[in-house]
Parts: sequence; C-alpha cells; structure tokens
Amino acid sequence: MTDPQIQLQGLRDQIDELDQQLVELLAKRAAVTTQVGQIKSQTGMPTYVPERETQLIASRRAQAQEQGVPPDLVEDLLRRIMRESYLTQNAQYRCASVPGTKVAVIGGRGALGKLIVSLFERSHYDVVVIDKAEWADARQLLLGVKLCIVAVPIKQTIDIINTLDYLDPDCILADVTSIKQAPLDAMLAVHKGPVVGLHPMFGPDAPGMVKQVVIVCHGRQNEQYNWLLQQMITWGAQLNTSKASEHDADMAYIQVMRHFTSFVYGAHLHAEDPDLSSLIAHSSPIYRLELAMVGRLFAQDPNLYADIIFNNSENLALLKRFRTRFDEAINLFETSNKAQFVEQFTQISKWFGDYAKTCLVDSKQLLLKADDDRMLRKK
Repeated sequence: MTDPQIQLQGLRDQIDELDQQLVELLAKRAAVTTQVGQIKSQTGMPTYVPERETQLIASRRAQAQEQGVPPDLVEDLLRRIMRESYLTQNAQYRCASVPGTKVAVIGGRGALGKLIVSLFERSHYDVVVIDKAEWADARQLLLGVKLCIVAVPIKQTIDIINTLDYLDPDCILADVTSIKQAPLDAMLAVHKGPVVGLHPMFGPDAPGMVKQVVIVCHGRQNEQYNWLLQQMITWGAQLNTSKASEHDADMAYIQVMRHFTSFVYGAHLHAEDPDLSSLIAHSSPIYRLELAMVGRLFAQDPNLYADIIFNNSENLALLKRFRTRFDEAINLFETSNKAQFVEQFTQISKWFGDYAKTCLVDSKQLLLKADDDRMLRKK
C-alpha cells in the first residue's frame, strides 16, 4: 500500500476501535436503564419524565458545544438512545391499583386490544379477555371485574356497550374508540357506576404508551377511575383531557380529512398507474415521506378507516367543503391567477403562524432520518 493508503487504514482502525467502544458504552447504558426500569416498576414512577429528558438533552448539548461537537448531532443520538432505553425499562410496571385487580378487555384479541391486555398483564392485573369465542359467557366472566374496557371496532362499540347493564356498580366502564360522544353517552345510559371515554392516539404497532397521547373524556365518578389514569401515566402516556364533543370535532380534521385525502390520493395513483418504483427513486426525502404516509394507510385494515370516515354524517359536510376549496384552487390554476394564489398562500401562512416554523425544524429531522434509511435500503 502507498503511504496515503497506510495512513487511511490506520485512521480507519482507530474509527473501528472507537465504534466498538461506543457499542460497549451503549451496552453498559442499557444495563443501567434496565435497573432504572426495575426501580420504577417497584415504586410506580412514570416511565417517561419529560422534565428529566429535557434537562439531560440540554446538558449534553452544552457539553457538545464546549467540545466542538455539533449539538444537534448529540441530541439526535441521545433521542434515539433514549427511545431504545424506554423499551428496556417497560418489561414490568407497578400496579396503580391492588395487584390482582380484575380487568376485562372486550375485544382483547384485536390489534389494539392485545396491546392493552399486555400492558395490564405486565402491571400485575388479573386480565380477562372477552372476544367472539367468549362472548356467550361474558356475563359470567365479568363478575367481580373492576374495570371493563370496550376495545372493539367502532361499528360494534355502541351495541356492545348497550349489553353491559349488568356490570357491578363499582366497575369502571371505558371505551377506546376514536369517537367519543356517542360511546360516552351510551356508557352513561347503560351503567350507573364510573364511566370514562379514552382515545389512544396511536396504532396497535406502537411498542407501548411511552410518549403516546391518550385523550381522556370524563364521564362519571372521576375519583373512582383516577387509578386507571395514574396507571397510564406510569406506562409513559401523556394524558390530554377533552370534552367528548370537542374531541369529535377535532378528530374530523385530524383523522377523517387526512385519511380520506390519503385514500383519494391512493385511488388517483391507482387509476393513473404510474411506475411506483420510479416515483420512489425520483423522490426527495420529503416527497417519499408524504408518499409513505399514503402507502401506510393501505397497509392497514380498510374496515377501521371506513368506520372512522363513515361513522359521522357531519364528516360528509366537512369533506364537501374541502372539495369546494380544492375546486376553487383549481380555478386559480385554470385562470392563471398566480397573484391570488400567492395572496392566499400568505394568508394561510399567517394563520399557521410560528407553528409553520416549528414544522420546518421538526420535519428537517425526519428528512435526515429518511435519507439515511434510503441509503441503507440501497445497499
């Protein structure tokens, strides 16, 4: 080898040695975070403590700045490492009620139901799964249950709730559907005990509740189900309280519009039939992410999204208003009215305000990650 090649090989050897040390340090860190998880499971401390994470990242960013290392790089590494550490911490959780408390999950063999069952089992509850096979024996299985969670598809939720008029008076009745007003009203009508509506804002592919938002719609006897809310906090969830009507109105924009427009986008691609591999190859990270969000929809249960979109007749009016605005925007194109386009763009930008700038920063991190993943897949 020439001298430059020898020098380069020597430097590469040093990099390899440093990388090995990094892996060894990560293993040591994982062992420590496992111990942290054990202590938290014994004491009931929440898995995710935002203040602690914020302080840790701020300290390491300051250290990076002093040592000439890009702070953003250090933060990216730390966030990825911490995300993994949360997984090593959540093998077991402390029970926020009395260990052995009987909990029933109706629909516990469904995708989201399985996750809920797993979390309660790891928190030392006595979990009863009631699904199609057990439904004939539901009345007997629900005897002595202190918490009954309805985790069935939206179109079945009200019917299932309406059969539960025999629950013990002190049993908490809860649902986890993506709509809240109708299920909450049904639960309050059929059950005289504590009632709460919950909406986990994540899919069944989530590893748990760490950093996940769960919307809480209070029903009746809040103090009786406080332990349930504390249990979710222990699991790492971030609880957001909302009125059921406000929740449903927001979901029309957050879920229905996004899912429906993704459906139409996918339908249009299907009808136009472009070469999908060519689209992906020619896309920058931002366009691949947008395409991925459309493709993600079609990798999941169509019945779930049909239920979300078709459930509320008011969604139709919202989507028709969206169509009207789409047609108005098309008209700007047809009439070559660039000035009006720019004017509307500016008005919309003002409406988003500082949040638009926040989105620009946040999306940059996603794009860098997407670009890294693309290079790996090419190999």
